Amino acid sequence: MFESLSDKLQNVFKKLTGKGRLTEKDVDEALREVRVALLEADVNFKVVKGFVARVRERAIGIDVLESLSPGQQVVKIVNEELIATLGGGVSRLDRAPQPPTPIMLVGLQGSGKTTTAAKLALHLRKSGDRPLLVAADVYRPAASHQLETLGKQLDLPVYSEGPGSKPIDICLHAMKRARELGSSYVIFDTAGRLHIDEAMMSEIAEIREKLHPSEILLVADAMTGQDSVRVAEEFNAKVGLTGLILTKMDGDARGGAALSIKQVTGVPIKFMGVGEKVEALEPFYPDRLASRILGMGDVLSLIEKAQDTFDKNQAQVLEKKMRQGSFDLEDFLGQLQQMKKMGPLSQILDMIPGFSSVSKKLPADALDERQLRRIEAIIQSMTPGERRNPLVIDGSRRRRIAKGSGTTPQDVNQLLNQFRQTQKMMKMMAGGKLPRNLMGMLGR
Repeated sequence: MFESLSDKLQNVFKKLTGKGRLTEKDVDEALREVRVALLEADVNFKVVKGFVARVRERAIGIDVLESLSPGQQVVKIVNEELIATLGGGVSRLDRAPQPPTPIMLVGLQGSGKTTTAAKLALHLRKSGDRPLLVAADVYRPAASHQLETLGKQLDLPVYSEGPGSKPIDICLHAMKRARELGSSYVIFDTAGRLHIDEAMMSEIAEIREKLHPSEILLVADAMTGQDSVRVAEEFNAKVGLTGLILTKMDGDARGGAALSIKQVTGVPIKFMGVGEKVEALEPFYPDRLASRILGMGDVLSLIEKAQDTFDKNQAQVLEKKMRQGSFDLEDFLGQLQQMKKMGPLSQILDMIPGFSSVSKKLPADALDERQLRRIEAIIQSMTPGERRNPLVIDGSRRRRIAKGSGTTPQDVNQLLNQFRQTQKMMKMMAGGKLPRNLMGMLGR
């Protein structure tokens, strides 16, 4: 996410923070590089112009240039202006005075609208709500079937009607069904087109007038950059949007849409899709995203992901085993599988402050997801007894494990050696006998 932009901005600020004093010329040179980086990231030209002007006005003040850490002050200003550009505060979903709350999802075909409807419903259920999904797209033959399949997989109720039904009738009948079920939210997956046309807008306008939805959310593909901004402008002008959901943010290396869309349209981003999995929908936090862009990490999102993924009781059992030095390969496999649920490894590590700069110094395969899959395959090829007591693994067992996991005996041996080192470290930590360098890091 924003990898190219993030790298360029971090390089600019590294030069600034390395200087003891800053001049107005230093600030202007840095902002020229910032301007180029933002334009290359496909950020709207007017947004870039306004952003740079605001940062310059604040950065050349005497309080900044004559401070003890002027470079860090400029980074702080850029961070604050990035947050403002992304929307300022968090924008949450509105609720109707009386349930159920209708939410219309609109957008062009291919933006991921149907999948996003299911993701949003799952997110709401995790928050304690009772959502009902509605298949209101009668034009794309697979749309209703796709939503019903997702609903079945996630154990979420889906309302749909057979061929020949009118979208407005489906929506009205769905609201009645939602009241019968006691649903708190109703999510309407409306029809999209390959491009904006009057027929689609008229249909959306009719549904809006009859349902009075609390939210009309545009689902936009972040990878289309300024095209998604133009689509948002047109939808907002014709039907009035209350919010945006940007999909495919995990694949958007440039980030122009996210950094432009709120400033250009005035419509807040409420959620972002960060992967293909149904759990990969996150509330949009401008401050957290700005922090990621500047390489400062996102500890709060990392903690939330961990809390959603890891079972509290299991974590307590694991902590006890680590203290006792009885952590085994069975436990390690369980942790690997839990970590995979949090999302791609690169995304997780990007949330750790400072890791983006450290990662560039690591070997090319250090963050390779395939390496984790190999480790998982090796452990899964062991018997339960071997996982609990790796010391029993001799040459013949090693060859059997390698054959079963599609690896080599050397790969198995490497994993066992690394795990033995980890066990030793855990025993030392449990006994308070940390190596001197770790003691220093902990301030002991």
